[in-house]
Order: sequence, then structure tokens, then C-alpha cells
Amino acid sequence: MTWKRAAPRYLLVVAGCAAGISVSAADWIGAAPQPQAGGPSATLFTLVDTNKDGVVSREELTGTFDKWYTDWDEAKTNALTLEQVFMGLGSVFPPAPPASGRGGAPAQNQTPRAEDVSAMMAALPATAPAKPKQPRKVLVLGKAAGFVHSSIPLAARTIEEIGKKTGAWSTTITYDAADINEANLKQYDAIFLASTTGAFLDDPSDAAATAARRKALLDFVRGGKGLAGIHAATDSYHQSSAPAAGGRGGTINFAVLPVVMQMIAGDKNADGKLTRDEFTSVADNWYDRFDTDKSGRVTQADFPQRFATLPPAAMPTGRDGDNGQAAATDLGPDTQVGTWPEFNKMIGGFFKFHWNDGQTITVKIDDPKNPINAPFKGNGYVIVDETYTFGRDTYSRQNLRVLTSIDYEKMSAADKAKEQNPRPDGDYALSWIRRDGKGRVFYEAHGHNEKIYANKLLLEHLTAGMQYVLGDLQADDSPSVKAGTK
Repeated sequence: MTWKRAAPRYLLVVAGCAAGISVSAADWIGAAPQPQAGGPSATLFTLVDTNKDGVVSREELTGTFDKWYTDWDEAKTNALTLEQVFMGLGSVFPPAPPASGRGGAPAQNQTPRAEDVSAMMAALPATAPAKPKQPRKVLVLGKAAGFVHSSIPLAARTIEEIGKKTGAWSTTITYDAADINEANLKQYDAIFLASTTGAFLDDPSDAAATAARRKALLDFVRGGKGLAGIHAATDSYHQSSAPAAGGRGGTINFAVLPVVMQMIAGDKNADGKLTRDEFTSVADNWYDRFDTDKSGRVTQADFPQRFATLPPAAMPTGRDGDNGQAAATDLGPDTQVGTWPEFNKMIGGFFKFHWNDGQTITVKIDDPKNPINAPFKGNGYVIVDETYTFGRDTYSRQNLRVLTSIDYEKMSAADKAKEQNPRPDGDYALSWIRRDGKGRVFYEAHGHNEKIYANKLLLEHLTAGMQYVLGDLQADDSPSVKAGTK
């Protein structure tokens, strides 16, 4: 988990939070949640009032924190990671009530920030690599049914602006999965998935509508059209087949964020973890503020009001450029399974783990002669973003024409150790193309952070990938490895 302060917004990235869970390339963006009376602080009172007498003593508060530390520090390292605090508190809080977003997350924003748009516009390619054979139309879907990336509206706008500037296509942007239907899709040449997550096409209350949307997407591509996706388009239609260690599930409860932010402010040396002393000191410091009359008693009525007086927490970002991600401690099996195998294969794999945003990755060019890679001129490059890996049983070069991948040999042992269940072959693709029926698929894994959409080389790569799926740019899309070979 990393926290990055960019007033007035905060970004939370959760990675590899608990054994048996693959927590997506997920983020929560919005106005910085500050302490408020009621809500999670009222729930917190009920949890720390251990004798249920309607008041909290210092011993109850610090004792509860100490117990939580023992429970959450399963490896007994006295180094509680920030993601363990987030998931641990979520496990003791009651489930969040239904809200406009999953797990209490805010509703999706559909408007990119002006400064991000300006940076993206300055990096747009002047021309497209191929002349369109006919006027092309692209439908961008920004619906996220799982975790919502703040960059979704910028990704959608980027596709629109590339098409406008180069004349290669026109764009319609939608956040409504119902627009993926047979009749509507007839007017389009390609669909672009802007960090869609979860079961993004499904209607939980209408199985027939779900089936029709899924069929429409598959038929659209297999009938000769195109599908492109960026970043969390692969964080869709998958789940863990094993329960989390300690019985903690994988649901992210965003309601706990104001409390978590105050807790992790105890990471005074910004090393991305909390010792037991640091953690219990948070409780002591809170009590000093809450117990204003020094009576040793904080009532149920006073507790939320006094929690609301806590100063805004400055979030640690790690030191010396570290992304705050701890080394993996659970090296169990890769238990992720696909919930829509046809889509899992079509898009090329599904998300398993990510290196946190802030991680430096060296990218190598696997297919330098491919026209989609022409912007790189055969040269690898360095990128800083949230970087995905994929379930070992879903991603395969026998299914994909790999364009770019992680130069794994250039990663340090410490950075490699951050990943749970690493691939034995060290093969981590980042972008690829493939044929599906008569249609074409392109995917690019980077695109989590808004700054990626101001990277000129990546926008040129994206433009070429889009022209491939539209049918205007010819590229070798045969699998990188023939079936039956390694």
C-alpha cells in the first residue's frame, strides 16, 4: 500500500494484502477523507469499549490496539505493513453498507482533471501510423464494477483526443455497460476498455441482460471487430479459489479509510511499516486528545466528536524513493481462477499482483520489428507506474504475440521479493496482441497513474495498437511461442 499526497486529493493503492487474496490494482481517489463525527469513529468506539460500559479508558484503547497488532502481525516480525493495517481494520469493522461504489467507494468520476488533460494533449502524436481504410468509430467503456481507478476518465479522453488529432477514428465514451449490446455495437469498429474491473458487463439483477451483453462482446470481436484494453481491463472476471488466512476475506471496506489514515500516521520514520510501539503510541496520542478533562473516561457521545478534532494526517510515502511495498511473506499457491474463461482468454490473462506505483521498471521490446512497437525504435525504456503481473495459468506466449515485457533480469532481488508467487520463468508481459476468431485484441498493462497519459512514446504505442484492432495497421499477431514448445 502506498499513500501519495497531492493536495487536495489522496491516493491509496492496495497490493497483496493477505494470503489467498489478490487485491486488484485498486485505488481510492477523492477529496481527502478527514476525521468526522459519527460514521467509522462511532463504530471504532464500539470496538474499543471492550467492557461495554459506554465509556473508553486509556487501557481499553491501547489494549485493543495491542491485540489488533498481535492478530495482524501474523508473521511476528514486529513490522506491520500499511496494507496489513488497512485489511486488518477492515476485518474487524462490520461490512460497509451498500453505496454508490463497491465496498463504500465513491461513485465513479467521469471528468479528468484539467491539468492531466493539458499534459496529455501536449504529448499526443501528430499523425497515425496508417491511413484509415474507412471512417472508424470506437466505443470507450469506462465502467468499473470492482475498484475504480482515478485515471479512467483521462484514459477515455486520451482515446478521444488521439482520434481527433490524427483523424484515425471518432469516439463515443460511455460508463453504462448496457451500451454493450448487439444493436448498438453495429456502428462501431472497436471497443476500448478503460481500466474496467470486476464483472463490468454484468447486471446482478438480470441474468438475461448479463448473458446478452457477454455474447454481444464476444460476437463483436470474433466477427471481425477489435478490442483494446489498458491497465485494469485485465483485472476483470476472476477471483480467488482459496479463503484468506485467518478467515479475512478480500472485500475492501473503504469506510475505514479515515481511521486508517490516522493510524498509519504513526509511521514516523516513513519506512512503510509500523512497529508495535509506533502503533500503540497512536492510541496513546489519541487518548491524550480525547480525554480533555483528564478523567480517564471518554464517553460514547464524546468519542466521535473528539476523533473529529484530530489534525489531518500527512501520509508517509516511503523514504529514498521506495514505494512502501513490503517483501511478500506468503508464498503459497497461485489460487486465482477465471469467472468468464472466454473473456479471460480473449483479453490475454487476468491480474494477480502489482508492484506499487512508484516502482521503477525496465521495459524490454520483445518484438522490435512489429509496427506497433515502431515508436520505441528497438530501444527499451524505464517507466514508473503500477505494474501488473498475471496469473500463471492465464497468461501464456502460446496465446499472445508479446510486444513488450518486464526486463526481469534488471530487477533487484529486493524488488522481485515483493511479489507473491513469482513466475518460475521470470516472464512478465506488459503489452500484447492476439487474434480471436476474425477479430483483433490489443492490451497495454501500464496506465494506472495519470502521468502515463503524458508519455509520448506510450501514446504512440497506444495509437498503433488501436489502429491494429481497427484493422488499419497490419501486424504479425501469431503467438510468440508455438503450441507445444517452450
